[in-house]
Amino acid sequence: MRSLRAVPPVLLAGAVLLLTAAGPAAADDHEGFTIKDPRIVESSGLAASRAHPGIYWTHNDQDKGAFLYAVDSRTGKTVATVTMTGVGAPRDVEAISVGADGNLYVGDIGDNLGGTWSNVWIYKLPEPKTLKDQTVRATQYVVKYADGARDAEALMVHPKTGRIYIADKKEEGGSLYEGPAEMSASRTNVFKRVAATDLWVTDGAFSPDGRQLALRGYFGGVSYAWKGEGRKPAREGRLSVPIQRQGESVTYTPDGTTLMYGTEGAQSEVTPVEVPGKDGGSGSGTGGGSSDGGDGGPGGIDDFKTAAFVGAAVLLALLGLKRLFRKR
Repeated sequence: MRSLRAVPPVLLAGAVLLLTAAGPAAADDHEGFTIKDPRIVESSGLAASRAHPGIYWTHNDQDKGAFLYAVDSRTGKTVATVTMTGVGAPRDVEAISVGADGNLYVGDIGDNLGGTWSNVWIYKLPEPKTLKDQTVRATQYVVKYADGARDAEALMVHPKTGRIYIADKKEEGGSLYEGPAEMSASRTNVFKRVAATDLWVTDGAFSPDGRQLALRGYFGGVSYAWKGEGRKPAREGRLSVPIQRQGESVTYTPDGTTLMYGTEGAQSEVTPVEVPGKDGGSGSGTGGGSSDGGDGGPGGIDDFKTAAFVGAAVLLALLGLKRLFRKR
């Protein structure tokens, strides 16, 4: 994946300084947890299990094998490691989602070369009924985009229709792509653009009732009202994304009351943020802001740039005062 090293250090420090002061409150209904498995150092995707309450599935960005990890949110420990077979060697696994059919969908959709690979892959496998170390055969789907190759880190499966969506990752804001009504394991599956996003997207998730789509970036996120297949979702407002080391993942809890945000790094933390309404996903999941759909709206690219520049100005001012006191 493309890391935060791509962001100018002064702007990054300024953005963190500014945004930390307005960090979101933790959710009341679901506890956060720390992923304790020393093997998991690049947790890039997160999905709440439907079969095992309190379990979250995750994976490394670039593991040395086709592995998925079931993490118990009560202890932070890995309770099962699943090795996928039938998929070849994963290249850049960035996302995981639970489908309407109860299967796990894994997005090997990253492209560290900036969108030069001719195709990417999605893997589908049944969520294990028993939590133990095991090998599970997966179905591999070949994926291309109608408008050319691109880097992406967000894969979402709609919980009602089962249709798969991918949001690509661009600093200036990317696009949302819709997969075919039925995926084929024998031919290439072409994903078509359905809407623009005004966010540097690192992950996304549908609410359990399918009415909302949440997209997150490093420093912000946007909630959308879902309008159906082939239609542009309506922007609702800004998500209250917590400040994290390198925010890479998000998933709804199964009851839809909370968004769980994950990050890369050893001993990485998963942070809960309550969805307004607590009614199984009918709340917007926003932390304020407008429903403006422009690129400069809350949580969007211009919002990040403004936060970065203002934060950098504050940082430089503090450094200037420090030098002034030194002269005295």
